Amino acid sequence: MQRSVTPLLVSVRGLVKRYGGVTALDGLSLDVAPGVIHAVVGENGAGKSTLMKILAGVVQPDAGQILLEGRNVVMDSPAAARKRGVGIVYQELSLFPQRSVLANLFVNREPLRRGWVSTDAMRDMSRELLDRLGLDVDVAAPVSRLSIGEQQLVELARVLLERPRLLILDEPNSALNKRETERLFAVLRQLRAEGVTMLYVSHRLEEVFAISDRVTVTRNGKDVVTRDRAGLTIPEIIDAMIGAHQEDLFPPPLPARKCDAPEQLRVDGVCGGELDDIRFTARSGEVVGLAGLEGAGVSTLLGILFGTRKAQAGAAIFPDGRGLPRSATEAARRGVCLVPADRRRNGLMLDQTVLFNISQVVVGALKTGSPLFSPKEASARAARQIERLRIKTRSPGSLVNHLSGGNQQKVVIGKWLEIQPRVVLLDDPTRGVDVGAKREIYELIRQMSAEGRIVLFSSTELPELIGLCDRILILYRGRLAGEVAGRSVDNRTLLHLINTGERPTAAGSALQ
Repeated sequence: MQRSVTPLLVSVRGLVKRYGGVTALDGLSLDVAPGVIHAVVGENGAGKSTLMKILAGVVQPDAGQILLEGRNVVMDSPAAARKRGVGIVYQELSLFPQRSVLANLFVNREPLRRGWVSTDAMRDMSRELLDRLGLDVDVAAPVSRLSIGEQQLVELARVLLERPRLLILDEPNSALNKRETERLFAVLRQLRAEGVTMLYVSHRLEEVFAISDRVTVTRNGKDVVTRDRAGLTIPEIIDAMIGAHQEDLFPPPLPARKCDAPEQLRVDGVCGGELDDIRFTARSGEVVGLAGLEGAGVSTLLGILFGTRKAQAGAAIFPDGRGLPRSATEAARRGVCLVPADRRRNGLMLDQTVLFNISQVVVGALKTGSPLFSPKEASARAARQIERLRIKTRSPGSLVNHLSGGNQQKVVIGKWLEIQPRVVLLDDPTRGVDVGAKREIYELIRQMSAEGRIVLFSSTELPELIGLCDRILILYRGRLAGEVAGRSVDNRTLLHLINTGERPTAAGSALQ
């Protein structure tokens, strides 16, 4: 007896899409089984978003086929896609800010009672879903009053209320914090159990592994790998995304520029929070890594050096000969900058433009001159950093919230480069950005080091520390557990020190 084969829900064959001389999709194919979460990953420009827009009927392909349950279909409009059960949640919000939450949930499909729009019916129809999403807000209030994370959940709820068979999620948690992301994933798992099929686009590979059943990697508009998530590793995915080994991401050190005299940052017995007697010296022209588990004190140390945390004891001497800054403003005026781990909460004004964000620090740090904001000078700063950092934005007047994660991080870095910092503190600067943007940030770190700046670099990714740092300081439960440097630095040495605070016996020669 022959076994029946479950048909694919979605199958695309040889999709091609060109924009002028740029080929966004180059014969891409994809098969999606029903009832699974199928992740699609790739660098910026790899074709992910174009593929999703074609499936959602927003963009028309130049060639290729789309099949739903084996039947050839033409998605010639978003309405046609929705009619066939395809819903999409975009990274960029498409809400009406001045309309209520309920009005946004039922755009162009408001329930009527006796010929009038019924808000009571809207409440009844949406209450259970909003509870599942943990979205406890005033549904009669304008959406503009909600946080960015809450607005993202409203966007998701709006699509889910249409009960799609195929739910496309394009960076759905880009604006969500860890708690909101965990809640979202719980909902997605429940939807999967109910038979909803999902295409999940993300650059956060750890989250892809946490939520997906199957993964497709795209590169240069083509599908290069499709396998079950259980049969893949993150390094394998990165290799497929960039077409090379992960080690090739890290550029070699650049020739150091000649400077009058080397500068130093000396930290002597600093205590505060979980920190206990931290002592080290960082010199201009080197990248010093900071490694440790969450709570080990890395972020606390960076905060103390930047003036947002207070030391209880100890001291530090900066290149200007002065001690610890008393505030972030003082730090900025003294040429000390911090790129924070959470750029959306601590590094950017999301509701402001690229132009405004890039001028934010230099205007606040000015000691002389007019305190008034100069649009002409701001435009010059924005143009300079957009060109230098290759920030992909429609214009300097675009809102930062509309940029990708990697370009948002470049804006954070760009605003600090405008004050020409002497000490650069980087707290996990590549968190939440795609592989291509990571590579560009690594190049910037190399440039800052070659220019003679003092760079302290924290990362939760061990390959970054090994690939970029001249030496690495390991913090364990608030104390300095060791330092590793040279060719003998490897994952085993770092992992052992980070997790135990002790030197591994077999790799003792790697310790300084």
